[in-house]
Amino acid sequence: MPNVRARPDACPGALRAHDAADGPLARVRVPGGAVSAAQLAVLGAAARELGRDVIELTSRGNLQVRGVRDTAALAARLEAAGLLPSATHERVRNIVASPLGGRGPRGVLATDPLVTALDEALRARAELARLPGRFLFALDDGTGDTTALDADAAHTPDGLRLAGTRLGTVPGDPVAALLAAAEAFLEIRGGAWRLAEVPDGARLVARRLGAAVRDTPPRPDPAPPHAGLLPQRDGLTALEAVPPLGRMSGAQAEALAAVADEVRVTPWRSVVVRDLDRDEAGRASAALAAAGFATDPASPWVGVTACTGSPGCAKSRGDVQGEARRFVDGLSRAPETPVHWTGCERRCGMPRGPVELRTAEGQQ
Repeated sequence: MPNVRARPDACPGALRAHDAADGPLARVRVPGGAVSAAQLAVLGAAARELGRDVIELTSRGNLQVRGVRDTAALAARLEAAGLLPSATHERVRNIVASPLGGRGPRGVLATDPLVTALDEALRARAELARLPGRFLFALDDGTGDTTALDADAAHTPDGLRLAGTRLGTVPGDPVAALLAAAEAFLEIRGGAWRLAEVPDGARLVARRLGAAVRDTPPRPDPAPPHAGLLPQRDGLTALEAVPPLGRMSGAQAEALAAVADEVRVTPWRSVVVRDLDRDEAGRASAALAAAGFATDPASPWVGVTACTGSPGCAKSRGDVQGEARRFVDGLSRAPETPVHWTGCERRCGMPRGPVELRTAEGQQ
């Protein structure tokens, strides 16, 4: 029998905000992490003028605005900026992709066109609006970075994976196969939010797709926390920057918009600016560092993450953000093992892979 959740899926969106302890939380889906400079400027102004001036980066490469005072006004701004192309499907546009899109040393697949095609096809299928807000699609360019996330349905250069399980050849193009997998999940899900929650779910979906389950090699390790310059195979450079604890102010979002026409938000809570020459990369790195981003791979902010904590989360037992910041203040460089701070047993936002867990227990 499929796993049945005790409560319905309440994953927030831009139109259905989550009632957090510090006010409504609106999550904005950005497929493939792609956000234009104009959209960043809109988000920055909205966070400052309509919310608590906090934009959080999520573990699915999306963005969320905290403490929204006027959700209707926010939705109107998002729609005008092209960040809300579908009222019916806005919560199901969970698509992660390799941030370099095939440009890196190990990248062999251009994922950007696939992100666009998948998003458009997903929004065109009315029945897929019924997907849980936690169902995740992934497109890996061969780097292994998004494969490590064990998405519900992932396309890699080696073929389709379902909840981390590799399949044999699936007829049709990759987008069609991903959508067929999502439709099959809806048929078997019961009350499950993720394919991994359905007993033998990957095999059941594979059978519906007419594909065999293959031996799955060990899952690649998650991408280590990183900041700084990344080489591209075409001789250009990408810059990865880390906003402390995965949070930006409106001013920081606007500073990011000033250095690039488009950025990629990563599932490890950083941002990537691509296709820079060395001079442009140096100027962008200096500008973002001045705005409070970590652009040095040795920065203590690289490798330290935290949940929201009090007062933003009613379940937290302490001021997680404050404890994490005080911890970073005592470091001289990035920790060898990533450190995640949490305020309760749920461990929200904890990265995959080796992590040192710390709990903020003090009450506010």
